Amino acid sequence: MSLDAITSLNPTDSDSGMLWLGVVLSLVGAVIAVSPVPLVVPNQSLVFFEVGITFLLWGLLVLGLNLQYGFTGLVNFGHVAFFAVGAYATAMLTATETFKGIALGLPWPVGVAASVIVASLLGGLIGLTTLRLREDFLAVATLATAEIVHRLLSSFPSVTGGSVGLTGIPQPIFDLTGQSPNTSMLATAVVFAGVLAVFYALLVRITDAPYGRVLRAIRADDLVTKSLGKDVFQYRMQSFVLGAALAGLAGSLFSLYNGAVSPGFFTLNVTVLVWVGMLVGGPGNHRGVLGGLAFILGFRLLTRFANSAMSSVAIDFASLRLVVVGALLVAIVRYRPQGLWGNADELGVNRE
Repeated sequence: MSLDAITSLNPTDSDSGMLWLGVVLSLVGAVIAVSPVPLVVPNQSLVFFEVGITFLLWGLLVLGLNLQYGFTGLVNFGHVAFFAVGAYATAMLTATETFKGIALGLPWPVGVAASVIVASLLGGLIGLTTLRLREDFLAVATLATAEIVHRLLSSFPSVTGGSVGLTGIPQPIFDLTGQSPNTSMLATAVVFAGVLAVFYALLVRITDAPYGRVLRAIRADDLVTKSLGKDVFQYRMQSFVLGAALAGLAGSLFSLYNGAVSPGFFTLNVTVLVWVGMLVGGPGNHRGVLGGLAFILGFRLLTRFANSAMSSVAIDFASLRLVVVGALLVAIVRYRPQGLWGNADELGVNRE
């Protein structure tokens, strides 16, 4: 997408408000981090902050995937590969010391920028070789890419740390809060909420513009869109790369929050959960996919509590969760393909 296309977008009051909300939240999080007055956060609430931070990071993943599939119709089963590449790019560039692997010790903003660039380049490379394939072939190709990336991360200990991964990654917010984990998690959650709000507003602005209507037209019928003079491959490539860049950013933020990365964090399970959240919420609807992801993560947290509170009951609530989510997904795909929060009109080209 060209710079002219971006600057020609007409903001609405809602997405402008969300954009400013994101900026304000990021600033508030920074103030919390550097405040000399310690904030008392109950230890019992840390698990909720943990799940909330996961939601905010995966929110970037689901927004990027929604741009690819929900608006453009690109079936990407390898989304976790960009998440992993972004995390490892930041880790290798910013880590000061690690047991194995590369640790260059550069400033963390360099790592964030590099993660977005590397994930975008990987997205462009994959796009050049797969976006002309049929949907089923594209799904298989992206799934294979995720597995290849995962294997590569485990196979080169001198570069990526192997199965152990990389440690010694700077944690900027944790450092600013004076090593206070409770305050650090609160500040991290607020900053990440601001980042998610900013990119949510930008994506709404993009997809509500004529550019977004072209993406919807491609998903509805790429041959008709091509006959109208649109470069379908170019639009698909841009959508795929933008989604990959968001996943790379999420990976970078994850590594700076966690302070360590390893291949175990970037399994197919991440892609599956993000896909399920998107399908439950409603592809092509930004609020819907975030709502679906929140529902899935909330249900997962509920089953964790159930396992702890009802340990005497001979029921594995984690396994039961998989059955319930699977049944819900089948029911939604069969009876409400637009998702729980989706609007069927938003998936077509005649959206008002």
